[in-house]
Amino acid sequence: MAHLEQRIAQGRGDVPADLVLRGGRILDLITGALLEGDVAICGDTIVGTCAHYEAAVVIDVTGLILVPGFIDAHLHIESSLITPFEFDRCVTPRGVTTAICDPHEIANVIGADGIRYFQEASEHTLMDIKVQLSSCVPSTDMETAGAELLADDLRLLMGHRSGIGLAEFMNYPGVINRDPQAMDKLHLFAGRHVDGHCPLLSGRDLNAYIAAGIHTEHEATTAAEAREKLQKGMRVLIREGSVSKDMEALQPLLTDITAPYMCLCTDDRNPLDIAEHGHLDYMIRSLIAAGTPVLAAYRAASLSAAEAFGLKDRGLIAPGKRADIVALRSLEDCRAEMVVAGGKLADSAAFAARKIVPPVGRGSVKAPLLQARNFRATGNREETDVIGIIEGKILTEHLHETIPITDGDKRPDIARDLIRIAVVERHGRNGNIATGFVKGFGLRSGAIASTVCHDHHNIVAVGAGYEDMAVAANRLTEIEGGFVVVRDGVILAELALPLAGLMSLEPFEFVRESLVDLRAAAKSLGVGLREPFLQLAFLALPVIPALKITDRGMVDVTRFEIIS
Repeated sequence: MAHLEQRIAQGRGDVPADLVLRGGRILDLITGALLEGDVAICGDTIVGTCAHYEAAVVIDVTGLILVPGFIDAHLHIESSLITPFEFDRCVTPRGVTTAICDPHEIANVIGADGIRYFQEASEHTLMDIKVQLSSCVPSTDMETAGAELLADDLRLLMGHRSGIGLAEFMNYPGVINRDPQAMDKLHLFAGRHVDGHCPLLSGRDLNAYIAAGIHTEHEATTAAEAREKLQKGMRVLIREGSVSKDMEALQPLLTDITAPYMCLCTDDRNPLDIAEHGHLDYMIRSLIAAGTPVLAAYRAASLSAAEAFGLKDRGLIAPGKRADIVALRSLEDCRAEMVVAGGKLADSAAFAARKIVPPVGRGSVKAPLLQARNFRATGNREETDVIGIIEGKILTEHLHETIPITDGDKRPDIARDLIRIAVVERHGRNGNIATGFVKGFGLRSGAIASTVCHDHHNIVAVGAGYEDMAVAANRLTEIEGGFVVVRDGVILAELALPLAGLMSLEPFEFVRESLVDLRAAAKSLGVGLREPFLQLAFLALPVIPALKITDRGMVDVTRFEIIS
């Protein structure tokens, strides 16, 4: 950061600024006005607006509207399937200059070393990556993760300049029932920011959860749920990811009145969706097209998020604020023509100049060698609990189907769209294998397997045949994790994710094209879901109602217990 005296001198015009943006108009998120005049920048800080300035470098932005850089208020960069450096290169040019991330995906695989990787990476990216400390590793005691983080482990990670506070507290039953480990973490972060995660929680249970000092919520999926949480003082984050799509449901709630308490987030969005639709830029133009006031949309995208997370140094184009600026041709269309992040022009030269931190978490897939018989579903009751997929949601239905038992096995029933799902422990801890049924894939042959399996990131596979499931799952060990699609023993498509079984070492463009091939391969098996791979990943997350599966069995999330 430039010296204080230098910033004052440049702001007063006593000496030339480092950089000036000239000819554009500034969207003022306080009054809603479009302001005329230059924007003067000293180092990473805006030092002047609404006046004429000289500078060492002047960029002509005539005809453009300048808005504050966008803040993704909650995401897991690992779920973009690319490294933080490729994520930076992928979305910063779209106007995202701050990402508030929770690295609990990689932390569930390799523990504190995964969080340290993100902390170090944040020191070298153009965008400002804020690294929250993961609160629930593992998310519950109903799964086998590769690591566990207790309060004492988190204490050793505190103090890094990227930190804000404690990431989403998914174990909401642990909070409201005062579980000792949950209390240890909340005491450790008392007075600091704590992110929420409490789907469908209401009434006095919600009151208790908020009373623990939890400030934000990104799991509201209906306007009624979001309204109650707003009325009880939570900052509600509108989420639109590759699977979790809540924007349409919550859009009517975002007005000029509520905008100061509502933010935008993606949670999980992959490079193919970003290429086809966009990131926060897509959310902004979609909200405006649906009738959200322009000012409310841009407030939610920047100033409101900055205020919600205590980031007083950003969210406005004003003197003293971080120089995060997006230049647009149209507020309604929201397509970035130019982006400045921390005072640097986000162009190819700036990305090429970054230091790249070496990858971590190689060789993390340590699953047993699997055979077809490992995927049988034994039982002595024909009545069967079945996971019902709700497309576009990570919520699921808890269905009950009658499935006959043949030779001690409940077999997939393609005609009824009842296919096998299995979770295989892959961290080398116990070799657990759990099987069950899922409805909603439409799969008619073959198998799909993945090591992106929230949050424990074991192997999850679905299939019409056990042989193909074994081929797909074993291939994941060979490629150090990723996605695999198999039919009749032949691999139709795959994407290796060797960084902890979660992230590719390739450029985001390669990942994007691989996802095109994977999506086509899944469709050839009969899968009708638009985003089958992330939809599959969330079927193993035992903190989102109603029915899920982990390596320890089927989980009734409403009761928060494993079904015997």
